[in-house]
Amino acid sequence: QKAAQNLKPVVPIKFHISSRTDSGVHALSNSAHLDIQRAPGKPAFNEKELVYSLNYHLKPEPIRILNAHRVTSSFHARFSALSRTYVYRLLIGCAHYSEIPVFERDLCWAPVGGCLNVPAMRDAAQFLLGTHDFSTFRSLNSETPFQSPVRTILQVDIRPSSGFLSHHYEHRGLEFWELKFRSRSFLYRQVRRMVGALVAVGQGRLTPHHIKELLERKDSRAFPPNAMAPPSGLFLKSVEY
Repeated sequence: QKAAQNLKPVVPIKFHISSRTDSGVHALSNSAHLDIQRAPGKPAFNEKELVYSLNYHLKPEPIRILNAHRVTSSFHARFSALSRTYVYRLLIGCAHYSEIPVFERDLCWAPVGGCLNVPAMRDAAQFLLGTHDFSTFRSLNSETPFQSPVRTILQVDIRPSSGFLSHHYEHRGLEFWELKFRSRSFLYRQVRRMVGALVAVGQGRLTPHHIKELLERKDSRAFPPNAMAPPSGLFLKSVEY
């Protein structure tokens, strides 16, 4: 928003972001819309000019504009979205936090312990698919009383992944995994709670059927204590329109 104000609009600019994320969560790609009104006689920015100009003023920030598109006045970055896709990165094989590769710090979660039972995690993930009351899988905040806890999970995938420059430390036996979730919208900290529960299944602390039982409880206090995944491994991958 500050970068856009440097473009000297006639009317103050307000960014409307598609999704808010917790502190410590990353975005590979997010979306926003804005209206920009230039002084009389000045032509409207084209898409390339807008991308270049905003990025010029964003130099000190860890954010870059990838694309700009002209849209109709009825478009809304948040409410026009058909779905949102999140990816959570897990690192397996670290006995201690100090063993996380330096380039991966704050970009993944390395739960302490041995390998995960991925088939059990996939079985458990099937209970999350579809439309459910996800009360157990949300943290409470000021919006909770006004939000329906019903959400529809369109996709859950668990698959092996690669780390940054991981071919240089293959001998260490580290494994990267990605958990992908797609839904039109998610509840507060829902993805982090789902990941934490699935990892607990992979570690044998919960069974796949426990996920079904947690859903049926419909109570955020029923969620296992200290099981929520940290924000560092979570990435908003894309917003679909």
